[in-house]
Amino acid sequence: MKGLIEQVLRFGVVGFFCFLIDFGITAGLANIFGVHYLVSKFLGFVISAVVNYILSIKFVFTAKKDMDKSKEFTGFIILSAIGLLINEIVMFVCIDGIYRHMPVLQGIISDEWMVSISSVIATGIVMIYNFISRKIFLERK
Repeated sequence: MKGLIEQVLRFGVVGFFCFLIDFGITAGLANIFGVHYLVSKFLGFVISAVVNYILSIKFVFTAKKDMDKSKEFTGFIILSAIGLLINEIVMFVCIDGIYRHMPVLQGIISDEWMVSISSVIATGIVMIYNFISRKIFLERK
């Protein structure tokens, strides 16, 4: 149990660092440069996923001995692509599904803040998915 708690804490530190990368790129591109929020989120997610892979393999998960690095990376990319899809869906639902149809929300939350809030919500959901899926598929049993 102690090992799992330590692993979750390491995952949290790596995840927080990668969240800062993802959030910074997403918010910066969308709010400063006017890039569409889904494109901004895609770019932020992809860059943070590569950093996350490197840090996760180095500090969080014990790699499977019988899996070669190309298969391991391919598995990571597939799991990350699913995470990206979840991320984009959550962002779309928060912004186009809820925010754009609720004038009362638009009156109290700016478009820029909504992109940021949606990004945090999406990241939280995907973080749980990432830990569970990577633990099951990428870690040595």
